[in-house]
Amino acid sequence: MAPTILITRPGRVGAEFAERLEAQLDGDVTVVLSPLMRIEHCGALPQMAGYRTLIFTSRHGVEAYVAKGGRCDLPAFGVGEATAQAAREAGMNVTACGGDARDLIAQLLSAGVTAPCLHLRGTHAASDIATLLSSAGLETDEAVIYRQLPEPLTQVARTILAGAEPVLVPLFSPRSARLFFGQACGAAPLLVAAISRNAAAAVPDDRVAAIEIAHAPSADAMLDAIKKLLDKTKRLEGGNTAK
Repeated sequence: MAPTILITRPGRVGAEFAERLEAQLDGDVTVVLSPLMRIEHCGALPQMAGYRTLIFTSRHGVEAYVAKGGRCDLPAFGVGEATAQAAREAGMNVTACGGDARDLIAQLLSAGVTAPCLHLRGTHAASDIATLLSSAGLETDEAVIYRQLPEPLTQVARTILAGAEPVLVPLFSPRSARLFFGQACGAAPLLVAAISRNAAAAVPDDRVAAIEIAHAPSADAMLDAIKKLLDKTKRLEGGNTAK
């Protein structure tokens, strides 16, 4: 039996990823939504007159910025294509970077952007973008405009995890991994698709049957990692252990 795929991404982002999975896998798997975080807008934008470049590291940052009436006529950089697309849809002229903080910082420093820059972010961030850029000579401030509030696993998710069938869990950040394994209990074998080595490092080795790290920090790469895990599961069920 194919594993259930448990989607833990919040809000519309998680629902869209679930839809993509179901479409690409032709309904061969059961997909269950159980967001581990809830996005809540907070804070206020600073006086924008002095800023020359915007930096976004998530779609949530774009959505919160637009909801707060942020100006969209400044050049912007998005950490990856999904973030950049959200900014384009809001009317911004945006450059997509490679998908993680290192790529974003490298591209900003090499592109000759006009400072000062403003990083629009959540309360939890994997990297201190503003400090790293400022230390490298590119003046950058930050504004925290949304919160990522933890959410409990749904009762449906808990029931699945308490069962005997395998459960495949895509994890899109180290914090998601910590939140999930802080709650997950039960006998179900767990297979994890991790978006990065940092996310994989937050997964307890003794809690998973298999882990696959995405080849790039993107939704497309996560889909590939999930398909690889599903293929492994099918081979094991068929008794084919050939390498």
